[in-house]
Amino acid sequence: MLNEFKKFAMRGNVIDLAVGVVIGGAFGKIVSSLVADIIMPIVAMLVGRVSVADLAFGEVKYGVFIQSIIDFLIIAFSIFLFIKFLSRFKKKEEVKVVVQIDKKEELLAEIRDLLKAEKDFSR
Repeated sequence: MLNEFKKFAMRGNVIDLAVGVVIGGAFGKIVSSLVADIIMPIVAMLVGRVSVADLAFGEVKYGVFIQSIIDFLIIAFSIFLFIKFLSRFKKKEEVKVVVQIDKKEELLAEIRDLLKAEKDFSR
């Protein structure tokens, strides 16, 4: 069981996923700070409120929900831009498939074509 777990944990996809989660968490904190400390104060100045998260109807704090939606949209857009930026640096891999036909196969193809032509001619 330990060997199976070791084999599972050392697969490339699992390690890539772990690295992605750690980097994503750190990136999420950066973007959350951007939203909380820079963007939302600007929005609050435009709206005239201290914070969107303070919006409430009685005990229902719908402002927190709106704040979460804004955070999500900004984080998703930031990750989209970051991925798009990184994809520019990846080299486009051109796959050239060179099919080399063996001499025997080439002769067999010629024989097949001749037999087919002879069959069509005899009709």
